[in-house]
Amino acid sequence: MEIIMAFVCGFLFMAAIYLILSRSLLRIIIGTGLLSHGAHLLILTMGSFKGSAPPVLTDGVTDYVDPIPQALILTAIVISFGVTAFFLVLAYRAYQELKTDDMTLMKGSEDHE
Repeated sequence: MEIIMAFVCGFLFMAAIYLILSRSLLRIIIGTGLLSHGAHLLILTMGSFKGSAPPVLTDGVTDYVDPIPQALILTAIVISFGVTAFFLVLAYRAYQELKTDDMTLMKGSEDHE
C-alpha cells in the first residue's frame, strides 16, 4: 500500500509543479492546493498503515496507531485552506484591477509606474 501511495504523492507533486510553473494565476493557485494535498498524503504515508487499533488509550491496549501524523495533517489542512482562500481573494482583486490573470502581463514595464 505504501508503494501505491508513494506513486500518488509523486504524481500530485509532479502535477503541482507543472501548474505552479504556468502563467495563469488560477493554475498557480490550483497547483499550490495540489502541492499541499501531496504533502498531506506524504505525511499520512510516513505515519504507516499498520491497521492497528485507533489512538484511544484504554486499559490493556498495547498496540495503537500514532496520532501525531493525523494531528499534523489536520493542522496542515486548516493552514492550506486559509492560504488558498487568501490566494483566491488576491487573484480576484488582481483580476478586477488588471483585467487579466496572465503573470507576464501583470509584471508591467519600466515606463509604467
